[in-house]
Amino acid sequence: MKYCKKCLQPDTRPGTKFDNHGICPACNYFYELKNVNWDERINELNEIVDFGQKNNSSGFDCIIGISGGKDSTRQALFVKKQLKMNPLLVCLSYPPEQITKRGTDNLSNLINLGFTCISINSSPRIWRKLMRKSFFQYTNWCRSTELALFSSVPRLAIAYQIPLIWWGENTALQLGDTKVLGKSGSDGNNLRASNTLSGGDFSWLLDNEIQKNKILQYIYPSRKDMKKANLKISFLGYFWKLWSLRDNGLYSALRGLDIRKEKPSVIGDITGVTALDEDWVTLNQMIKYYKYGFGRVADYVNEDIRNKRITREQGIELLKRYDGKCSRKYIMSFCDYIGITFEEFWIQVDKSVNEKLFYKVDIGNYIPKFKIGIGI
Repeated sequence: MKYCKKCLQPDTRPGTKFDNHGICPACNYFYELKNVNWDERINELNEIVDFGQKNNSSGFDCIIGISGGKDSTRQALFVKKQLKMNPLLVCLSYPPEQITKRGTDNLSNLINLGFTCISINSSPRIWRKLMRKSFFQYTNWCRSTELALFSSVPRLAIAYQIPLIWWGENTALQLGDTKVLGKSGSDGNNLRASNTLSGGDFSWLLDNEIQKNKILQYIYPSRKDMKKANLKISFLGYFWKLWSLRDNGLYSALRGLDIRKEKPSVIGDITGVTALDEDWVTLNQMIKYYKYGFGRVADYVNEDIRNKRITREQGIELLKRYDGKCSRKYIMSFCDYIGITFEEFWIQVDKSVNEKLFYKVDIGNYIPKFKIGIGI
């Protein structure tokens, strides 16, 4: 395990590759921004807007996948007010047991800002079954839900004949998942290659009870279907100088977004602007920490270091204190939902703890072998 020489990105992040100087892709992209010809990017942005408006046969000239959170709120307002487009918002809704009141309030706030939104609701029984399957097969309950999240938007775009989809950040450039790289920095048509979608493979979801026709919203459209629909996915974050967790959070909070108030030691989040619509992403970030040696706080810290809000040394202290933290109450809530005990949860997590990175003292008790900022 090695850390980026500029920020605190570890080379254990799936899909990332440091350069010969030990610098992560996200840092290289950030420091190259000062040399960007923004007039050229604006021209590219205008061409994409023109594409959406010329292919407007439904009354909506683009689609934005949203949760009602910080990123989707800022994107929706930018597209409507700055780009003068008429977006259709698409939200994949969680079951009642999972979505928070904060989440429903934030979605209502976004709609009240003047948008039309379509909510997609999956079968709660299948949702729960696949979440449980994801947890025990991959120690990642999000594996199935993220398939539905990423797939439902392009499937609806094809059905409604709206060929332009705006997505948020390009994870290849802004986080380092280089598998996502398309033909340009704005090109999102290679999202299927992300670590989350794994090429769009959904075969592991199927069994005797769950057949393909019951999980259509979990199936990412084929390249053939996307080409036939002339579908274009573009990253809005590529066209913004200030795209970050904090910037998007502040912008959206000033426009009615309700954020978390819990302590960082409870949620593993130092600003409270992520995972607003549900609580279980918090425990998945904890599990990610035990798999790869970093969690949600690392994303904040790395952005803050690049933006010179904090030093690398201050970032190290924040990671020591808060990265990978999660309250027991969120774990218990998740366990109750999928029907397992607290002990069964940790037995499964224990199987996925990276023994190259952690000493296993006992089930649920792990000590890092790595030193933050240095590695192993």
